[in-house]
Amino acid sequence: MTTDPIADYLTRIRNAIKARHGIVEIPASNIKKEITKVLHDKGYIRHYKFDDQASIQGIIKIALKYNPGTKQPAIVALKRVSKPGLRKYTNCSDLPEVINGLGIAILSTSKGIMSDKEARKMNVGGEVLCYVY
Repeated sequence: MTTDPIADYLTRIRNAIKARHGIVEIPASNIKKEITKVLHDKGYIRHYKFDDQASIQGIIKIALKYNPGTKQPAIVALKRVSKPGLRKYTNCSDLPEVINGLGIAILSTSKGIMSDKEARKMNVGGEVLCYVY
C-alpha cells in the first residue's frame, strides 16, 4: 500500500514514458481521474479510459502521447509539489508559473482539480499538487 497515491500515479506515468510504453494502467481514485482529465485537456496525453469493471477499485488506462517524427514524449517532467508531510498552498495572486507559462501546475481548489491557468481565470487558490512540462 502506498502512502501517497498521487506520487504513485505520477511515478507510474514517468516510468512508462522512460520505458517508451504506449499505454499505462493505474489504480483509479476520484482525484486521479480528475488529474487525468486535466492532462488530457491540456494535451499531455492522447486519451484515457476509466475501467470500473476491472477490479473493486477500478483502473485508469492512459494512452501516452509522443511526437510522431522525433518520438519525444509530450510530458518531459512530472514533479510532485505538495506532499503528505508538507502541504503547499497558494492564493490566487501567487499562483506558480511553470517554465514561464510553457508548463502547467495542477491545483486542488474549492472548485475542483484544475490547472493554474483555469485557477487564474476563476480567481481561486488551493493546494499545488504537481508541475507538468
